Amino acid sequence: MTLEAKLIEEIKKWTAKLDGALSAARVRSEQGKKMFSNIKAYRGDSEHFLKQGDLIKSFECLIWAWSLLEIGKELKHLE
Repeated sequence: MTLEAKLIEEIKKWTAKLDGALSAARVRSEQGKKMFSNIKAYRGDSEHFLKQGDLIKSFECLIWAWSLLEIGKELKHLE
């Protein structure tokens, strides 16, 4: 398997996990609402870059989305 194929596989795997986490997430504050909106934007950006063939930016957007989700939970803005 090529490096490109592995990265595409990872992007798809983590996108599916993120989608599951987003469907289960709940907003607990106004700040959480903003964070959730940004998470969804990064998710959308990841898909855009994947379609453009920019795998690095696509994966990077997933990392940002996951980071915001985890920070939101840690700060109790999301659950």
